[in-house]
Amino acid sequence: MRSWNQSLPTDFEYVSMAIEINPLAFRETMTSTFVALDWLVFVLYFVLLTLTGWWINRSGAKNSQEYFIGSHNIPTWLAAISVLATAQSAATFLGGPDSGYRSNLTYLASTFGALMAAFFVGYFLIPRFYRYKVSTVYELLELRFGSRAKKQAGLMYLFGRIFANGARLYMAAIAVSMILFTDIALQHVICSIALLCLVSLLYSIFGGIKSVIYGDALQCFVYVGAAVLVLLYLWSSIPADFSSVWQALDRPPHNAASKLTLIDTNWDFSSAGAFNIYSSVTGLFLLYIASFGLDQDLTQRALTCKNARQGSLAILWSVVLVVPVTLVFMLIGFLLHIFYQRPDLMAGSGAVMQSSQFSGETITVFLYYVLHEMPAGLRGLVTVGVIAAAVSTLTSGLNSMASVIIQDLYKPWQQQRQLKSEQYYVGAARISMLCCAIALALMALLCFYWQQSSDMPLLTFALGVMVFSYSGLLGVYASALFSQRGSPTSVLAALIGGFVITLLMQPYLQSYYLPPDWQFDLAFSWQLCIGFACSFIICQLGKTSGSVAKTELNGVPA
Repeated sequence: MRSWNQSLPTDFEYVSMAIEINPLAFRETMTSTFVALDWLVFVLYFVLLTLTGWWINRSGAKNSQEYFIGSHNIPTWLAAISVLATAQSAATFLGGPDSGYRSNLTYLASTFGALMAAFFVGYFLIPRFYRYKVSTVYELLELRFGSRAKKQAGLMYLFGRIFANGARLYMAAIAVSMILFTDIALQHVICSIALLCLVSLLYSIFGGIKSVIYGDALQCFVYVGAAVLVLLYLWSSIPADFSSVWQALDRPPHNAASKLTLIDTNWDFSSAGAFNIYSSVTGLFLLYIASFGLDQDLTQRALTCKNARQGSLAILWSVVLVVPVTLVFMLIGFLLHIFYQRPDLMAGSGAVMQSSQFSGETITVFLYYVLHEMPAGLRGLVTVGVIAAAVSTLTSGLNSMASVIIQDLYKPWQQQRQLKSEQYYVGAARISMLCCAIALALMALLCFYWQQSSDMPLLTFALGVMVFSYSGLLGVYASALFSQRGSPTSVLAALIGGFVITLLMQPYLQSYYLPPDWQFDLAFSWQLCIGFACSFIICQLGKTSGSVAKTELNGVPA
């Protein structure tokens, strides 16, 4: 049965295409090594990181508002690039080409849903965030349902982020260990995890969100640049002309479907149809609303702009930018398809993949190509690209998690006891970032051990956990914005209910409570629709509290 996560967009669509390697089997197969030119590229990247990190962080942050939302001084274009870099990770860098290798262009049709969601978030949510001067998206729930609801949503977010970003850290560390150390022995994976965490912390812990956003721009330039160079090198390795390659992609052998298909109009509710046009305007629309407007990891970037209009434009431009970036990764996959699957076009110069399976575990075709075909220098640049993609996601996650911990949980509790200076909370934020980095590292190690010792798909769960959380958050925010009902108790029930209902629809759990004939394969987009509807109904069961702030929150935004 196809995994639910094989169809998830942005970061999540590459879950099943990410690195899931048996360490012993991989060690016997690995042949490539870093050479002097690769190490030179590697060292130059870290010199660049050191210099830019020093320049960005030289002034530091003076208060918590500057630390978490940059005092609303971030340019729109920079915030848009930061949203793009945060939404993509090492899973995208490694799995995007694999998606192109296996599939077609229908994922790009999800841009319809993303554009619709960007306009929705820009009209209904971003103006309210600015109107009420919030620094986390969950502070808005405090106006509607009280402080308990804000804490509950914040804790749900932290729970999901530890699992999701810890799993991404694990995947990036595995890839780095493969390329740097030629194996994925425990000590090398630990070194890779420590390297990624240390770079992310040093880059963001002192300057706060400003450092994160400027760092995101640098990392985005690095990993997109690396992908473009790989694309150009791959193209130069294929002796066929453009028209021959185009025809090969449009008419694959054995009557296979065209890899250039962009719009899928089939009524398919299974995971294979997750990117058809109907999913794009329903479940994907809901997913992107949650990503852009309810997930502190992405929404925080929109809150750093000068005003609500610029924040909304940052979200919109990030959607526009994601199209060419995603297309680059998918085109790499298309050319890998020609390189490995069309020897007739390679004129005898193509390579054959000996095996992409190790004891039943998979390795992405792109990583296989990097390990066995990539020339010196470019292999080092790809390693740098993996690190850059991972660091951009980690720095964003660390700062957004710290903002929720301090602004939604610690600061209200501390202010009940005694008043503290802004510098005190900046220091507390830095400590919380350090604690979050340790938590993510421990989660990454848990993924490493769990994958070797258990058949339960911890990695699959960890990477999809934020989507499970979105069902509840969507139901709660819909109640807050478009109804007069709901209470702190029903908010908690809706958050938990949406999570559990969506989780129970996963194939890897259905076998535990459903007979074989009753088990089903439902695309994540429709699962999200069902989870959202159930969560909304649950939240509506709460009685109205009658607060004035609640009335102000409803209706057309100011």
